[in-house]
Amino acid sequence: MIATYQQAFLAYLEENLYKKTPRTLYDPANYILGLGGKRIRPVLALLAADAVGNEIQKALPAALAVEVFHNFSLVHDDIMDEAPLRRGKPTVHEKWNTNTGILSGDVMLVMAYECLNNYPPVLFAELTQLFSKTAREVCEGQQYDMDFPTQERVSQEEYLKMIRLKTAVLLGCSLQMGAMIGGLSCSESEAFYAFGIQLGLAFQLQDDYLDAFGDSATFGKQVGGDIIENKKTLLYLLALEKGDAEQRSTLEELFTTTPEDSMEKIQKAKAIFRATGADSAIQALIETYTQNALKEVQNFRVSSEKKAVFKAFALQLMERKL
Repeated sequence: MIATYQQAFLAYLEENLYKKTPRTLYDPANYILGLGGKRIRPVLALLAADAVGNEIQKALPAALAVEVFHNFSLVHDDIMDEAPLRRGKPTVHEKWNTNTGILSGDVMLVMAYECLNNYPPVLFAELTQLFSKTAREVCEGQQYDMDFPTQERVSQEEYLKMIRLKTAVLLGCSLQMGAMIGGLSCSESEAFYAFGIQLGLAFQLQDDYLDAFGDSATFGKQVGGDIIENKKTLLYLLALEKGDAEQRSTLEELFTTTPEDSMEKIQKAKAIFRATGADSAIQALIETYTQNALKEVQNFRVSSEKKAVFKAFALQLMERKL
């Protein structure tokens, strides 16, 4: 069933790629949208709409809205992070230039909202209110993420709040929008949002783990990027909590440096993550949030068969390989 949703979305995406001019504005948008990925957010929107009211076709514009918005945020995030790779390919600002990346990202944000024009006034207003709240929160999460490297202390609670805003809320939004398009009210669809939040937290923590311990060939991004950028991810915070004085001192010193040879820094940080048990601790948290997501499915106002699909999707999503 998941493959069916992916195929339906990809066909709709292909029909709606941007053929406008100037090409220097729209080609980068088409490029990032065509780089692939699991299309998690649009699939969740279609899955929810189908489960509630068999409304896959009706949900396609909203699915495109969340995917375009997500990719807009990636274009700008990659510029801020000076990231060379996205899904194993050159980032937009590397392939073109920074100014093109900024402007193409801007127009993608506009295009995401234009997708919602397909809905009747009452539903349009409800979807836009949810979408705007989510967009604002994603920006708040990104700002927290940018602030953390220069912040003297970052608590685990602050970090979890950041990834909730930066990652999880868009998954929750995708699901709730789909459920609303399927026929549920805002209040009736809140369980779908809660499922997305828990799944998003698990997904981002796994992303943090894979950033350190993954394989760039399958992960699609530069492994060790968070360490290079001195990002205080939960792996870092757990290592500080669990390490001895020498390990804490070494790790804190590492995360103030920008050496020419980054590989040595990456290897030293990973060794501390392993020695302190931070790697095992974050894996346990990933499992906790995954199980929390599965519990939320029980509150969905859909059939048992449909609930099983959501559970299968969550488990499949969290089986990303190292």
